[in-house]
Amino acid sequence: MFGEIRNEHGERLDYTYHKGEDNRIVVIGHGVTGNKDRLALIALAEGLADVGISALRFSFSGNGESEGKFTDSTITKEVADLGSIIDVLNDYNVCYVGHSMGGAVGVLRAATDERIQVLVSLAGMVHTKTFADREFGDVIPDEGFMWDELDCPLSQVYVDDMAAIDSVAKHASKFGGPWLLVHGSEDDIVPIQDSIDILNYANEPTELLDLPSTDHVFSGDSTAVMVEKVVAWISQKL
Repeated sequence: MFGEIRNEHGERLDYTYHKGEDNRIVVIGHGVTGNKDRLALIALAEGLADVGISALRFSFSGNGESEGKFTDSTITKEVADLGSIIDVLNDYNVCYVGHSMGGAVGVLRAATDERIQVLVSLAGMVHTKTFADREFGDVIPDEGFMWDELDCPLSQVYVDDMAAIDSVAKHASKFGGPWLLVHGSEDDIVPIQDSIDILNYANEPTELLDLPSTDHVFSGDSTAVMVEKVVAWISQKL
């Protein structure tokens, strides 16, 4: 549909397009160590297409089937990747949905890019330095791995970027459009307090949807609940 999409480094970004019926489109970004084919993200894209809203889920550079090195993957680079995706969507009204670290990417991009009209954060990471310290503080950068996943080495570049950003909360007030924060009460990767914290900085009409008994990846029955609520909300706001 959109041909080959490359980022500012010339790296091809792998994506899957779900065709809708009008000029609305939802771009879906994943979290750290993830890719566009996470089950909840596929279900969300399919749910959107079912109600006539196009969806484009993609893998950030260095992840999934996208080109680039995983060790170069940082929030800062992914913010630019998202811009490269939006560059090909000139004829669309755009909503961005970001999961986990992809949520932090969305806040930073939406703060400076008016092409994002509607924003959804799924278990969105807010306090980036705190996250890196908590999850990877005992791992030696450029030697160890994220959560012992051998395909996901922890780089010093990543750690430095997380520390430099520190928290995306201070950027929340720069986005003025409709924003939905979705978080599970049983999230043990990014605590729901992150969403509560950023809500205090966000403009109206930002909303927080607290899903009980829901984990970080919206697994099991939580997938259908998340999809139903997010699709209904986007249908009204975009």
